[in-house]
Amino acid sequence: MQQTQVPMNVPAEAAPEEATPAIDLTIVVPVKDEQKSVRILFDKLAEQIGQLGKSFEVIFIDDGSVDNTFEELKKLRLEHPGVVRIVQFRRNFSKTPALVAGFSRSRGQVIFTMDGDLQDDPEEIPRYLAKLDEGYDLVTGWKFPRLDPISKTFPSRIFNWLVSTMTGVHLHDINNGFKAYRRELVEDPHLKLYGEFHRFVPVMAHWRGFKVAEIKVRHHPRKFGASKYGFRRFARGLIDLLNVLFLTSFVRTPLRLFGPLGFFTLFLGIIIDIFVVIRKFTLNQPIHDQPLLFVGILLMIFGVQFILTGLQSEMIRYYAFRPDEEYSIKQELN
Repeated sequence: MQQTQVPMNVPAEAAPEEATPAIDLTIVVPVKDEQKSVRILFDKLAEQIGQLGKSFEVIFIDDGSVDNTFEELKKLRLEHPGVVRIVQFRRNFSKTPALVAGFSRSRGQVIFTMDGDLQDDPEEIPRYLAKLDEGYDLVTGWKFPRLDPISKTFPSRIFNWLVSTMTGVHLHDINNGFKAYRRELVEDPHLKLYGEFHRFVPVMAHWRGFKVAEIKVRHHPRKFGASKYGFRRFARGLIDLLNVLFLTSFVRTPLRLFGPLGFFTLFLGIIIDIFVVIRKFTLNQPIHDQPLLFVGILLMIFGVQFILTGLQSEMIRYYAFRPDEEYSIKQELN
């Protein structure tokens, strides 16, 4: 097999990290059981980026593969020292930790993330870079048309609609892993990724004041292996959506969420119990025979609990207050 040529201006891996000059592009690729795909993907990346004349590195994160993915990656690293870098997890930790590991080791001024299943097309990289040059900080792809079975596309459409409606960040494909980030976004210390928050990076970036854009990208059907997406991930995504919605909307003012909810619930409970008392005197119905009485009492209890939860959250917020988390500076001129 003919070896793919890569640019010669890529820094040698043997050089000390602090002495290594920054490079143009870092591509972070989480993989799990993709032994047949990793070499094909790297060859396509090297060919495309070589045409752009940019220095680059590819960081593969082996997220607990049980096939020969790691062995294939080691061969690539021997063939392309200083370009291919590998991080092997002890077990499967999921995509978000894999991306965090890649981000923390990246040296590129622009960081790409993409899947290792060959469904993302490296030929789209110039279009991402052109969109970044328009002044955006994050560019995410929209697989159009999407060549996946309906078992993946239908839940994805529902999820994308929910995210767009509830967060105000209008993207057609929030789950798309093919993204390009400016380095300053990745290095923002308040952009905290944990759990499965990787899919909500555009939402959190928008919340921090970064400019987010979406472009249509070509999508290829999976050639090897099996999809890791299923109903379980969809359900987790809905829970994470609620979490992100709270963190981006009410984490600084939790009482604005719990206060109105508590007062509304308390007021509703009072109205219901007043209605029960009026029925007692007008229709001569015994109070203890009316289930609405207990519904009203429960609503009043819940209302008080909501208000107390909001006050407690405000106390936690007060003592955990950090001034540098209240804003995001783009630049400062002295």
